[in-house]
Amino acid sequence: MNINTELLHAGVVREANGATLAPIYQSSAFAQDSAEKLEKIFENKAMGYCYTRVGNPTVTAFENRITQLEGGMASIACSSGMAAIMNAILGIVRSGEEIISSASLYGGTIDLFRDLEEFGIVTRYVKNNDWEAIEAAFNDRTRAVFAETIGNPCLDVTDVERLAEIAHAHQVPLILDNTTATVYLFQGLAHGADIVVNSSSNYINGNSNSISGIITYSGKFSFDFDKYEGLASYKQYGPMAYIAKLRNSFFRDTGACLAPMNAYLNQLGLETLGVRMQRQC
Repeated sequence: MNINTELLHAGVVREANGATLAPIYQSSAFAQDSAEKLEKIFENKAMGYCYTRVGNPTVTAFENRITQLEGGMASIACSSGMAAIMNAILGIVRSGEEIISSASLYGGTIDLFRDLEEFGIVTRYVKNNDWEAIEAAFNDRTRAVFAETIGNPCLDVTDVERLAEIAHAHQVPLILDNTTATVYLFQGLAHGADIVVNSSSNYINGNSNSISGIITYSGKFSFDFDKYEGLASYKQYGPMAYIAKLRNSFFRDTGACLAPMNAYLNQLGLETLGVRMQRQC
């Protein structure tokens, strides 16, 4: 399928009644056949839905479509792009640890990284594509590298493959904010990024009617559980450990869930993303 066909069909699961677009499950809670089954779902020991803060069928439909388009293993849709970045970082970086980031960033992300300093997480900024400075910024506390595919608002372009090579040589993942490019222009996971974040409020939605963000994980990064101690209790999930931790902790506990209506509107936006991006470019 070419990109415009994928935008219509990739990751779409046929609904029970044949709907070609997932309906809006505008419900806070979901009933199950027994209290025992509901308990297992709430504790993530069984498939299903119990509470929209934890999961919702309309949101899942949006997540599945983005996962397929990005070529990832799984996605988590959040209430905003900032919530997605925060969860992507806190899933692997703990107090006393550090991030290396391109200095060419969206202002809101810089503000977030400044806020994280209050929790003992330090960001070391480097000039984008300055390989010597990037190498020099690593130390034994570095846990992630962060960059934007196309800087907002500077419009500088990151050499993602080179940056991923350096990050992986130091055994840390590359988190890539692909908001400005979108998957229409660039598939970050195919070029070495391990985690891709999109503020879907922007080009993905395309109609300025919803605030949202989404994290997509490749499933390919091999986390050292001695180094990433926060993931150690999830290692039984194998390549899904990173997503499993977010689903069981930060994402659900911080209430960063995406509203079902916004997930539905994002799916409508996806269907015209290719046409809009071509014109906008």
